[in-house]
This record gives sequence, C-alpha cells and structure tokens, in this order.
Amino acid sequence: MILTINCGSSTIKYQLFSTDVETVVAKGIVSRIGEDGSYFEQETARGKVKELAAVPSHHEAFEICIHNLLHPDYGAIVDIHEIEAVGHRAVHGADLFIASTLIDDEVIAKLEECVPLAPLHNPPNLVGIREGMALLPDVPHVAVFDTAFNQTMPPKAYIYALPYSFYEEHKIRKYGFHGTSVRFVCQQAAEVLQRPLPSLKMVVLHLGNGVTMTAVAGGQAVDTTIGFATFSGVMMGTRSGDIDPGLIFHMHRQLGLSPDEIERIVYKESGLLGVSGVSNDVRVITEAAQAGNARCQLALDKFAYMAKKYIGAFAAAMGGLNCVVFTAGIGENSPLMRQMICADLEFLGVELDEAQNERAVGGKRAEMINKAEGKTAVLVIPTNEEKMIALDTARLTMSDER
Repeated sequence: MILTINCGSSTIKYQLFSTDVETVVAKGIVSRIGEDGSYFEQETARGKVKELAAVPSHHEAFEICIHNLLHPDYGAIVDIHEIEAVGHRAVHGADLFIASTLIDDEVIAKLEECVPLAPLHNPPNLVGIREGMALLPDVPHVAVFDTAFNQTMPPKAYIYALPYSFYEEHKIRKYGFHGTSVRFVCQQAAEVLQRPLPSLKMVVLHLGNGVTMTAVAGGQAVDTTIGFATFSGVMMGTRSGDIDPGLIFHMHRQLGLSPDEIERIVYKESGLLGVSGVSNDVRVITEAAQAGNARCQLALDKFAYMAKKYIGAFAAAMGGLNCVVFTAGIGENSPLMRQMICADLEFLGVELDEAQNERAVGGKRAEMINKAEGKTAVLVIPTNEEKMIALDTARLTMSDER
C-alpha cells in the first residue's frame, strides 16, 4: 500500500491507498499540533473516529497516524510492513526539481535550499519527510512538488522585468503553485475528451480559497497566475491577487504601515473578504449578494472579471483554446461563478449549457458543461492531489523507473 503525507505547520493529513492506487483504504488528519485542543480523525471501511489527543510535536503526530492505521478497532492494516512506499507533498522545489523524485540526503539538502522561497511551507514539509523516514525507514519515500509542473514555462513567461541579477543571484522568478492539482485534472480532461493531452490548449482554473489559473498547451504549463509569492494573479479568499506594486510603497510611506502589516493585509485581509467585508466564502458572499448586499455583489463581479481576463490572456499566449477546466472548491461547486466567468466568452468558443452547469455540483467524476455545439470543451473535474501523489509514488517505487 502507499501512504501519502501532507504535512503543514499544525496539521498532518494522510491517506492510505491500495497498491494500484484505485482505492482509498484510510484517510485521516492530526490537527492543532502543538496547540491546545489537538485531535485526530480517521475514516476507514470500519467507520469514522474522532478523538482529542495530546500532540506536542510532529513526532507524536506521526506516531498517532501509524497507531491509527494499525489500531485493532478502527485501523486499516495489521502490519506496518503493508506500507510499501510513502509520498510526501512538497510545496516548493524552485527550479531544482522538474518532476517528482525519490528522497535521499541530497534531495533533503536541496529542499532546505528552497526554504527562503517558501518559509511558511517548506519547513513543515521537511519535518514531515524527516519524521516519516524515521518511522518508516525501510520503505522508499517520494517528494511530489507543487511547483514542478510549472517548470516547463518558457523564460518569457517566468522572468520578471527586473535587473537580471535578481534571477541569477536570488532565484527571483515566477514559479507557480497547485501544479499537482493541475496535472491531475489535465490528465482527466484528456481521458474524458478522448483526445491526446498534447493536442489540447486548455486553461485550468483551480478555484479554492487559493486560486491558480494555468495555461497548458501540448501537455505542458506555458504560463500561470501565481508568481513568486502566493498572493498574485486572481483575487482569492483573503489574498489580494494582482495589485499595483506602487501600492506597497504608498501603504508604507504615506499610510505608515510596516512591511509586516502590509503582508498581513494582502495575505489575510484582502480578496473576497476584503472587498465584501463579509466573508472569504463564496457561498456566504453569494447569499448576501442575492439579499441585496452591493459589496458582496462587487466581490463576485471582481473575482469573475479577473478570472475571465486571464482566460483571454492565456488563449492569446497559447494561440488558441479548446478546453476550459474548473476544479477545487469554488470551481467544482459554484455554478454561478462558472457562469459569470464564462459569460461573453463565446468569441473563444465557450458556451455553457445552463442545465448541465447547474447539475455539476459536488460530483465525484468529471462533467462536461458546454453546449453540444460549443467549439471549446468546458469541464468540471474534481481534483485529487493525494491520488496524484500516490500515482507518482507508485510509478517511481514500483516500476522500472526506480
């Protein structure tokens, strides 16, 4: 079986897959690590369990994960050796990793080099890798990078128009994120359309509390919305999206805000929350807008407008468009937002079937929501980053590539 690990600063999410990656045998989370009220949850075919637990550090959290998987009452395995490989989510691999890779000391050292580029994400990822390898030392471990898929972008897409030395000396460039999610839904789209992935020119909209839009042509990323930091591109739940960089200087010099205060504002107080003044949740904002809240309507309009602009820009960058894919929380569950984004894109062949769009909510499989006569396919595809991690882990550890 294959264990996948997504280790954050205060949580560990895990899933146990069958060796063929067709079945989720168990999934769980250990939450509020190092905090009061820490707890774990696990779900298997034997049922669900949720209990409070003392979890002072990630070491204890990993021990709980393994203990739960082996538990005689609610576990999923009887012997730890049933775990044949472990796949780890790794957020930032810079330009050092263009694909998932088996973990060794050299890989860990390179991940440490990337910490300045992702100071909030890479350190807990590294903790997860080290703790996982300590508890399961006899099986291969694989790192699957959020940034890897985007490493096919050409220099004209990823270089910033700053002095070139900033790129050469400090690795300042566009990296892009959510690559594991985008890669999964691209493969699913090709299967649904029964077309070779290299034949598609698609825009993938990963719309959740975090938002990434990616242009994919010939099966490779050619551009993406999130750049060096994780607040650029389309506005998000609490992140601003694209803003004039001059605002940063104005907020500091004229408004007297410190760099830390500005960072808090653009990351945690902006986006849908900042514009609506109500919530970062599209569902809550939609209800308020329908009740007459003008700022909530503005938040929805702004979100859709920014996404629509990027579809047009990416179609131009690719020299065409034949597929649009919606995924993640908003993308999979908000027919209204999909309709708003796709409105007036008929010139790109985008025509929604209203009934199909309304039905495509919370599904477990891909749904086509374009009109039959529409020249551009429009799909809603549930993302599954954990399965993509498991698939890469299986490929690298249980095939001739190892």
